[in-house]
Amino acid sequence: MPVTKQTFPVKFSQAQRRVIADLLPELSDRLQVETKNQRTVPFTINELNSILGHAKSLVTRTESGMVRNSLRHIIEISTAAIEDAQGIGQTPASERIYQIRINLKDIEPEIWRRIQVRDCTLDRLHEHIQIAMGWTNSHSHQFEIDGERYGDPELMDDGFDDFDCEDSTVTKLSEILPKDGKRFQFSYEYDFGDSWVHDVLFEGCLKATEGQRYPLCLEGSRNCPPEDVGGPWGYADFLTALSDPKHEDHKQFLEWSGNFDPECFYPAKATKRMKRGRPDWRHA
Repeated sequence: MPVTKQTFPVKFSQAQRRVIADLLPELSDRLQVETKNQRTVPFTINELNSILGHAKSLVTRTESGMVRNSLRHIIEISTAAIEDAQGIGQTPASERIYQIRINLKDIEPEIWRRIQVRDCTLDRLHEHIQIAMGWTNSHSHQFEIDGERYGDPELMDDGFDDFDCEDSTVTKLSEILPKDGKRFQFSYEYDFGDSWVHDVLFEGCLKATEGQRYPLCLEGSRNCPPEDVGGPWGYADFLTALSDPKHEDHKQFLEWSGNFDPECFYPAKATKRMKRGRPDWRHA
């Protein structure tokens, strides 16, 4: 890890500072172990990593319950400080923008979008995805994140008796993403009948551009499939029939879909719709 002179203030109790001084005597002068109560001490990232490494190596070997308890707190505090210094915490929450790439699975060539949003609930992220992709929120949805399912319990209770999920209406994006800001992928499924599954990739955080309104759709490719077309395989059959005037279903699909262009997508139009938002689809 590169050496840096920048320091970050971290607050430790007297007992915790005494344990750190035993682990790293070279820090003793700064730790002021004789000072009671909590004290904020500046550390470099290298020092924090050293404190964390020493504490982790000793926590399972010490026989003293008090020291072990202090070590556990030191590990927790140091880890949080490192995450704040190097990860998402580098950017104040009020200025933080999350960049996300959405890819519709089992479709070739790819149908995808790249969006930027402020922190929000997963329920609001669902709306951002719906608008950016071009869906109409006519069906149920769920997220799957680290083996857990997230959805709106009120909607899932209606006809899905065995659906056990975390509440997406109160779970925020910042709560499920890695605090170190590393790329993280999870799944979003829309319409349990057609089963449109999307890979959602968190690409990182950045600072909001002054004067810019969010959310944004930065870029993407290809039109969203029509609703109720039958999932990825039904969509493939639909495109085959639509492109062949001699196909037995050509006329029917043409009348049903209108002037559908599978290649047509305009990020600026998607951004405009995202900023405008949608009416409450659930009660439409």
